[in-house]
Amino acid sequence: MLTEERHRIIIDLLKDKETVKIHEIAELTEASESTIRRDLTQLEQEKYLKRVHGGASRLQGKLKELTVSEKTSKSLHEKNVIGRFAAGIAEEGDCIFLDAGTTTLGMIEFLPQVDIVIVTNGLTHVDALLQKGFKTYLIGGNVKPTTKAMIGSGAIEALQKYRFDKAFLGTNGIHPQYGFTTPDPEEAQVKKTAIELSREAFVLADDSKFGEIAFSKIADLNEAVVITNRSGDEPDPAYMEKTTVKVVTT
Repeated sequence: MLTEERHRIIIDLLKDKETVKIHEIAELTEASESTIRRDLTQLEQEKYLKRVHGGASRLQGKLKELTVSEKTSKSLHEKNVIGRFAAGIAEEGDCIFLDAGTTTLGMIEFLPQVDIVIVTNGLTHVDALLQKGFKTYLIGGNVKPTTKAMIGSGAIEALQKYRFDKAFLGTNGIHPQYGFTTPDPEEAQVKKTAIELSREAFVLADDSKFGEIAFSKIADLNEAVVITNRSGDEPDPAYMEKTTVKVVTT
């Protein structure tokens, strides 16, 4: 079978299934697994798919974004593990920016009961922060219905009043060439501003975000440390060359 034929079969498979295994493709195309691995590497470089352990998965749409309730139900264990690790980075006397999102929300229950001040653009975060007794500032702006994030020029203007020791943010995509990305340009600008105003920035992301590219760029990889659950595989050297990747064992 010609290479182009195998590539078309792989692409068609991913239109029907979110993830396909190497052995499935090998059986269907009657090619060796080493040949299929080379095919997947080439197709990933051409941005048709992304490699995952043992196979490949379909790339998300550039504008696709789940609601808070949909995100909350995905990768719960991974988010808890990442959130616990990230919370341990907070220290007495820190001024922290906590981004809207379900992974950052998962940090709150693990934050140490010390004197820290938290600024957030996440409406869903406020009750949990107040219950823990933290001094909390909610920035203004437009409320985004899907993520319950405060965005827009009002949010940017409010953020400019603060300076942070640490910022903890979520992302929809992590890519060695295109950096951190998210579907909404206004939400991307809030995240970018928070990074610029922080001494240190940390992006919290489960392993499904690697290789994804969303519509709007937040920042280059070297502008933040990545905290992820990529257990089982060593982080791709392409990412390690651009930033620090802290892998949390799950």
